[in-house]
Amino acid sequence: MTNVATNPPRPTARRARVTGFTLIEMLSVILIGSILLVIAAASYSSQVRKSRRTDAKTAVLDLAGREERNLSTVNAYSAVPTELGYAGAAFPLVVGDGYYQINVVVVAPAPGAPAQYTITATPIGDQANDTGCASFTVDQQGNRLATDSTGADSSVTCWR
Repeated sequence: MTNVATNPPRPTARRARVTGFTLIEMLSVILIGSILLVIAAASYSSQVRKSRRTDAKTAVLDLAGREERNLSTVNAYSAVPTELGYAGAAFPLVVGDGYYQINVVVVAPAPGAPAQYTITATPIGDQANDTGCASFTVDQQGNRLATDSTGADSSVTCWR
């Protein structure tokens, strides 16, 4: 027989181990998730703006084609939207999904000089935050120009 005094009885109930997350662990996960969400949202917005540039390029090239068609039929370029097949009284007109407006400037030719036009698309609304490609321009010779928000040439980046 064992002596109870020398060997005390062991408790039958053991202390349950607490499982779960600490407050510090939860806050760390929330902080990391928030940082990743901010980075993803900024990247997504940038990609959406880049994809909308297609509206501007399509609009200026379409309008350039209409100007050339008008030149071949009436021997003049036009700054009147209805003469070019657009519904609207005057330029600038909002095109595409409403992220760009286009404007046409027709220069009256001097005697013996060729007629000239410049078509420019500029971003409006949320697209105005696209500082890398702040305008798209095409002229009667087919020259394409794009500028950033500071006015610097960004044609190589924006027209590809």
